[in-house]
Amino acid sequence: MTQGKPLSPLAFGGAPVGNLYAEVPEVQALDTIRHAWDQGIRHFDTAPYYGFGLSESRLGTALAEVPRGSYTVSTKLGRVIEDAEGRDGRADGFAVQGRRARFDYSRDGLRRSLEASLHRLRTDYVDILFLHDIGALTHGADHPRILAQALDESLPAMARMREEGLVGAIGIGVNEQAVCLEVMARFPLDTIMLAGRYTLFEQHASREVMARADAAGISILVAGPYNSGLLGGNDRPGDTYDYAPATPDIRARAQRFYEVCRETGANVGAAALQFPLAHPAVASVVCGLRSVREVDAALARRRDAVPAATWQALRAAGLIEAGVPTP
Repeated sequence: MTQGKPLSPLAFGGAPVGNLYAEVPEVQALDTIRHAWDQGIRHFDTAPYYGFGLSESRLGTALAEVPRGSYTVSTKLGRVIEDAEGRDGRADGFAVQGRRARFDYSRDGLRRSLEASLHRLRTDYVDILFLHDIGALTHGADHPRILAQALDESLPAMARMREEGLVGAIGIGVNEQAVCLEVMARFPLDTIMLAGRYTLFEQHASREVMARADAAGISILVAGPYNSGLLGGNDRPGDTYDYAPATPDIRARAQRFYEVCRETGANVGAAALQFPLAHPAVASVVCGLRSVREVDAALARRRDAVPAATWQALRAAGLIEAGVPTP
């Protein structure tokens, strides 16, 4: 999928070092990226949208210190970044001033976007390129037009970039199953990044895409393994799910995972991080990281033993669907 390079099972999600929700000092961001590489994380995911170029620039600065062949990187297309004097980026979730992102899935827009990304990342190619945030979840009533453009213009342009050696693999990066199925039926993809849909907390909204990807040899990168923090805490559920406040019903269901894991001697975060990797279609789990401490915590969860009894109990409780593979 990446010109012969396998992905590290745990990947660095670059949105937090793009000042997602809160500012991350430059020194902290660079130290976090360097530490991740030092500790063996070898895939780094980002996007122009993450901090309106800030995430890519910070990754480019830190990773310029190590050999290019020692890591893989993915970024995304579909938005162009523009100066916007006086604009507060918190409206888009990023603590960045004076910039904005505008959707542009045109051939020329994608080319400009990739050129800018390569410059910020300080590289002449990216290992994986995703078409970012197509689908009805993002575009609502405009989805049919965006989908047609993606199939007729955007994805063919990305395939051309792959032929030119600018890109190792192409795919889509989305948060919903429906658009994956629409695209898979009509365009050959190498990979899909699916955020928040194939997780320990839920598998029903990804059952078909996971099966089709496995059958077709399409690699899946699972992002959002904690469902926006819902299963990220050590002792109790988090307050958010799917980028919004968790409802009482969602929190109550999440609490059941904590109870089962407590009874069987497992850490919920470790189970959530390890669960997706048992699926044969999954190449890597992408975890957003903003500090050295978070890198160490994710690596500890990746190594932490989850008893077989935990998986059995979660399945018996109906919290893992029948037939879904577990570690």
